Amino acid sequence: MTTSPLATRPRPAATTPAPLPSAPHRRRAGFLREQISGWGMIAPAALLLLLFVFLPAVLGFGLAFTNARLISPRPVEFVGTDNFARLFADPTFWRALLNVTYFAVVVVPVQSALALAMALLINKKFRGVNFFRTVYFLPVVTSMVVVSLLWLFMYRKDGLINELLSTFSFGLIQGADWLNDPATAMPAIIALSIWQAAGFHMIIWLAGLQSISGELYEAAQLDGASRWHQFRYVTWPGLKHTRSLVLVTITIQALGLFDQVSVMTQGGPLDSTTTIIYEAVRSGFKQQETSYASAISLVFFVLVLLISAVQRYLTREKD
Repeated sequence: MTTSPLATRPRPAATTPAPLPSAPHRRRAGFLREQISGWGMIAPAALLLLLFVFLPAVLGFGLAFTNARLISPRPVEFVGTDNFARLFADPTFWRALLNVTYFAVVVVPVQSALALAMALLINKKFRGVNFFRTVYFLPVVTSMVVVSLLWLFMYRKDGLINELLSTFSFGLIQGADWLNDPATAMPAIIALSIWQAAGFHMIIWLAGLQSISGELYEAAQLDGASRWHQFRYVTWPGLKHTRSLVLVTITIQALGLFDQVSVMTQGGPLDSTTTIIYEAVRSGFKQQETSYASAISLVFFVLVLLISAVQRYLTREKD
């Protein structure tokens, strides 16, 4: 009997398949890829922040303890806390701090309340609601410099506001010289600022209102709750986190008051509208005292940090 050649051919050795990566290893690899992708996406923004925000802040912190000037042939020398001693002895700085406090105390509650009222009005579904949302938000997208120039002409002695006051009072009210009177200059800037920025915070309030479940209002209506009780026991508690956000943003914006003052009053009359930021810019660029301006900016940074920390503590979630 003959043997088949296939029968005598040696069989190939059996190969074992390569082991697949374990599930934890695959998760770690996927997590690493996500981390690399995330860092790659934020790298451009982080680089810009480092170059134009953090690095200038560090340099400004160092300049506050020197005698550096914007243009000066003398070498820069370390002077310790001389700039801060000069700052705290400067009555203009304390007047600027008082003006900023006055501005913030008035603007924060009034602007937040006005923005909330506007948000409640446009939160309803009715015909033309998008038109009113656009009108309310329109001042926000307009440059503050342009708005300040327009209101500058309106506040003149023969401007639109005084003309309206005279017309509607049949000549009994002639109006004031709003921006040239120390008693009315800051209230005039306050009115402008509230009008211009209320639309921005209206959007924040509106987002908070739309995050409240409609079932809560239906349950309140079934229980016979009035509109005021619905607002008090449903709407207001539901806006807890939104309140904190609005409070912090308005406060920071109020403390950073600059554009309106620079365009409309230049800190006058009699320093009645000067602010900390305006004093820093005027000292650094007009008077070329870079070190003194850095000291003002550093003090302003500490004030904002302290106020933000206090607000954060007061609006924290209590157990």
